[in-house]
Amino acid sequence: MVGRPEILFPLFSNLTSLAGVGSKLSDRLGNLDIKYPKDILFHVPHSICDRSLISSVLDIMLPATTTVRVTVNKHLPNFAKGKPYRIEVNDEKAKFNIIYFHPRIDWLKNIFPVDSVRIISGKVENFDSVIQMSHPEFVVEENKISEIPKVEPIYPLTFGISQKVINKGVRSAFRFTPDLEEWIEPNLKKKENWSSWKNSIQNVHSPQVYQDLDSSNSARQRLAYDEFFAHQLTLAIARQSKKMSLGIASISDGSYIKKLLSSLPFSPTDAQINAKNEIINDISKPFRMNRLLQGDVGSGKTLVAIMAMLSIVEAGGQAALMAPSEILARQHFTTLNEMLINFDLNIGILTGRDKGVQRGAILSKLQSGEIDILIGTHALFQSDVVYSDLRLSIIDEQHRFGVRQRMELTEKGGAVDVLVMSATPIPRSLSLAQYGDMDLSIIDEKPTGRKPIKTVLISSNRLNEIIERLKKAIEDDKQIYWVCPLVSESEVLELTSAEDRFSILRKIFSDDLVGIIHGQQKLSEKDETMRNFVSGKIKVLVATTVIEVGVDVPNASIMVIEHAERFGLAQLHQLRGRVGRGSVESSCLLLFDGSTSGAAINRLSILRETEDGFVIAENDLKLRGGGDLIGLEQSGLPKFKIADMDTHANLMSLAHQDARILLNQDPNLSGKRGRAAITLLYLMEKENSIHLISIG
Repeated sequence: MVGRPEILFPLFSNLTSLAGVGSKLSDRLGNLDIKYPKDILFHVPHSICDRSLISSVLDIMLPATTTVRVTVNKHLPNFAKGKPYRIEVNDEKAKFNIIYFHPRIDWLKNIFPVDSVRIISGKVENFDSVIQMSHPEFVVEENKISEIPKVEPIYPLTFGISQKVINKGVRSAFRFTPDLEEWIEPNLKKKENWSSWKNSIQNVHSPQVYQDLDSSNSARQRLAYDEFFAHQLTLAIARQSKKMSLGIASISDGSYIKKLLSSLPFSPTDAQINAKNEIINDISKPFRMNRLLQGDVGSGKTLVAIMAMLSIVEAGGQAALMAPSEILARQHFTTLNEMLINFDLNIGILTGRDKGVQRGAILSKLQSGEIDILIGTHALFQSDVVYSDLRLSIIDEQHRFGVRQRMELTEKGGAVDVLVMSATPIPRSLSLAQYGDMDLSIIDEKPTGRKPIKTVLISSNRLNEIIERLKKAIEDDKQIYWVCPLVSESEVLELTSAEDRFSILRKIFSDDLVGIIHGQQKLSEKDETMRNFVSGKIKVLVATTVIEVGVDVPNASIMVIEHAERFGLAQLHQLRGRVGRGSVESSCLLLFDGSTSGAAINRLSILRETEDGFVIAENDLKLRGGGDLIGLEQSGLPKFKIADMDTHANLMSLAHQDARILLNQDPNLSGKRGRAAITLLYLMEKENSIHLISIG
């Protein structure tokens, strides 16, 4: 099939084809992301207005929108500037006014003749003890009451767009709505008792009771599934295309990995070995790997990454590991040099601070193939960075990088295998939405010997007790992180900043025992502070969330998080993961403000109950929503019109599974259901993926 199916042409016509929509309204509808008639069908109501006929305005709580039968008593014009034109009417029990500002008097006298009976519908309110209805939305004769909907859907609006415009536009778009071939797997559709796409669209715009607006409503569920299925099918096609992309089969006998494992003072977990095997299996095939390695804080992803890089180097290629910060890049560099000290390998590092002759020497060794493994930041994909034979790109904490940055690194070689690592647990529904085109390896075990972290909730009113406890800890040669939400004092928020806390703690513990690190410092300052903390010279490190990811100081065993109520659960879990990395028992103190609500304290209590990052992430999703949890702008998470990532999460897994099954059964989408799925992709404006479909 080439081009958009003809059956969809009316749904992609100009908005002016909708009743009542001219060029000006067409432009304004664009502010609601409505570009075509099909978009107004996906602009679903968020509430309803009950316009059932009542006997009298005295029977309802004001203000309220209502429909009532009235007799017109008299017209009361007032020509004073700013005064309304009033029409006195009475219903079965009360007398009240209909008012109009800037009226066309002849028109009003025509639709409201004295002594006539009219059905009016609009907002009734009590103004200065006088009941009135301003500018009724419906005025009809008794025999035309059917023109007033008993229940009217209420839509999100923008400047210059009224409910009447949207309602009229939706009803007009119904005329264009075709019966489409079914793309949902028949057994699933029957099991869920879903109606057709067309019926579901009409039903979702015709709510009769508030329950019809709920995300569990059958029509909304079906339409949400359609969005998820189109998205997952797009990802599945991209995945299939990548699977068919020729790569380099990097084959080794595993001797480097065996040598590494024999030198370790511990045994890897089964989960680490399984992840390693999945990755080695991928890179040994002549197709490009595209895999996500997801593991909780401290689960040992770095060891798996090192084994993957060793396998590539043993096979004659180069590997690159990109970290989101210089601190983390240098930590990885140190770790690799220590772990691979007995290997005859050249490990390089390239960051933004490397300039001139030093940078030139690194680039020369890289291009000649002298460097086997290169660690670095975004500097790894600058235009003048040339690799001899880059075969594996590993992106650590990938959510810190944009899609373009990741692609630029993978394009540095002829057929680079890609391994993306994330220590940020993401609920399965969000993970599938964001990474559905990738194969997934999960490390769901922690290394043996790791002791649980004791998590305590403490009111900031007990700060003096905490300080005394920390004094004792420092005497016992323990090290402490103290995290604050702000770098410096804020005029808006009454929070203790990192700089303020640093000044206070230096007076308590002495200057040389307390350090500070935050994102606004120079790299040299941050490096020096971290070196002093790692060496044990600094006992208390005051920081912002710059230490959230990857920083590894085994001797640090106490984490204090000030104003913990200001952080998300997943972020608190990441911060907590900076301790508990050694053999000493560790603790995390969550300080909350004295005025913190009970609900916020209950939320923090989840961290006391579990150290499972995935359980915490699921709770965070329920409490905060998908957008807040991972940040829509950076995450690459799609924005859906009807589907809700929080309440429709179960449908994402179904769509993910079904999309892969469909492509396995019909790789070219040439069968009946496959052709219907292509129509869906065009309907959802995802046709760019169609050209990726294998043609055999």
